Amino acid sequence: MKPGESLNGSSERILKIQYFIYFGVMGIFLPYFNLYCHHLGFTSFEIGSLSALRTAITIVFSIVWSIVADRYAWRKPIYVLFNFLSAAIWVFFLYINNFSGMLIVTIFHTIFFAPLIAFIEAFAMDELGSGSGDKNRYGRIRAWGSVSFILVVFSLGKVSDLFSINTIVPLILAGYTLQAIFSIPMPKAKAREEQFHAGVRELLNARTLTFLTCSFLMIFSHGTYYGFYSIYLEELGYGPFFIGSTWAVASIAEIVIMINSGRILKYITLENVIFFSCLAASARWCLLWRAVTVTEIMIAQVLHAFTYGTFHVASILYMDRLSTGQTRTLGQAANNAVSYGLGMMAGFLLNGYLYEAYGARLFLMSASVSLAGAVVFRFLSR
Repeated sequence: MKPGESLNGSSERILKIQYFIYFGVMGIFLPYFNLYCHHLGFTSFEIGSLSALRTAITIVFSIVWSIVADRYAWRKPIYVLFNFLSAAIWVFFLYINNFSGMLIVTIFHTIFFAPLIAFIEAFAMDELGSGSGDKNRYGRIRAWGSVSFILVVFSLGKVSDLFSINTIVPLILAGYTLQAIFSIPMPKAKAREEQFHAGVRELLNARTLTFLTCSFLMIFSHGTYYGFYSIYLEELGYGPFFIGSTWAVASIAEIVIMINSGRILKYITLENVIFFSCLAASARWCLLWRAVTVTEIMIAQVLHAFTYGTFHVASILYMDRLSTGQTRTLGQAANNAVSYGLGMMAGFLLNGYLYEAYGARLFLMSASVSLAGAVVFRFLSR
């Protein structure tokens, strides 16, 4: 299938499988890996440092590998190879429980794992074609990742209650292995050298910089949530099953909004969706700042539909609009590197340094940062 054509059934199934497995593994990693490190006796600064290191490497290597992929049309072989390398390196986590060892393995694992999600997004944009109607179907395909995430976090919370938090390491390895096996049928990408260089020049403009600044601030504001939300709930006295359930509620809200994103985008521009999502994030972090009851926590998690669901879909489509077909991988990698790389790294580092002193009050800082993202995007994008 060539880029620009409509998505066929086979390509759609392949993409759904990739999203399903990738975010299923994220459903293990995000809620529980930092909690696993906490149970190993790591300090909050060590936990934040590991997360920050992971995202710092993501910034560099997602850009590097995406340039190679677009420049030489090697997206598929790099994607397949790096999936297998990521699974192989993760094996070492089975035997390491000290900070220095985990630091070393994290470096090597992230070097190859860093570009994978940007590659999947680029595959999706290629296969969805050039029409805006087809691109608006992205949310329905991406929702399979959210379905997987909710199934995993909900069931794993019960598994952790019955067995041990240590089970997450072999489960993540199993997920990476499946991801590697099912990466083989992914479609190829085509590009020519002169098209790539022209596309890079077109990508470098003020609109791209403004958007990336907004993305950085938005994901930076998630640092408290992704880094210490599960730990915060445990400190409030909640168990792993409830913690997993709250992540599941967030994913349910995300799935609903993603499935309906095509309808939403018929009536609301991408710019307005991004702006509104930043405002919703500010409201959500303010709520979590004071949330202690089940009702308050669950309401905050429902807002994940907007702070992640609508923002993510709109961001992927907006970056695709800014990119050309020859720089599609680079565009998505740049977005991922600046937001989930640089933004998450800054969020993890700052929260890791301040969490023991300020705790949930850091959510108030997060609210201010996401509000700043809304202001930047609304006024500078003009």
